[in-house]
Amino acid sequence: MTQKGEDLSDTLTYNSSREDLVIPEYGRGIHTMVQHMLSISDKAERTKCAEAIVSVMGSVVPPEGTEEEGKHKLWNQLHVMSNFQMDVDSPFENPVDGDRLTAPNRIDYPNAQSRAGHFGRTLGAMVDMAKKMDDGEEKTILITKLANTMKMHFLTWNRKTVERSFIVDQLKEVSGGALVLPEEAELESTAEILRSIRKTSDALDRRRPIKKNGKKNGKNRRR
Repeated sequence: MTQKGEDLSDTLTYNSSREDLVIPEYGRGIHTMVQHMLSISDKAERTKCAEAIVSVMGSVVPPEGTEEEGKHKLWNQLHVMSNFQMDVDSPFENPVDGDRLTAPNRIDYPNAQSRAGHFGRTLGAMVDMAKKMDDGEEKTILITKLANTMKMHFLTWNRKTVERSFIVDQLKEVSGGALVLPEEAELESTAEILRSIRKTSDALDRRRPIKKNGKKNGKNRRR
């Protein structure tokens, strides 16, 4: 309790008057532990303290990835919170302060533009395969399979009837006019495809974990 006449504000310390946290997710308590660890003169004792802090950090914010990757990340973050002044026997190579300012290498994304972008790259690869085949029964079977796959993709996102002529036109477009669906080729019925889509959707719903309120985890689907 404060003594009579003592201003309460003199006994309280507000976060606004403290130094900013380097990694706020870990809270001020762990940052205080880091400062205590830096004040320990014996290196062996500092190392033990650092290991204890890493253990606490892992329980506060569990790292992602493999166990080794997660442990490496925690030690790197400990170095960051110590302003890279930590001198301990770390199980990993000490990071350098400048590494944080170095931009990562650009990811080598594929640059090829696909005519069948809305159908996916797998279908595009199947189209390329069919274009290289000689005319015959095998090519006809593959073209029919492609047309059915395109129809299924369309009905997955558009639960409406799709005309055969639309699939024929789409097949010509994605193949640059090289593939034509034979007139005698039979496509799966819209009803059968939608029934298959519903079965897949229901199976996925059953695999979703159930929340405490008894509801499935995920958005409700309209039927």
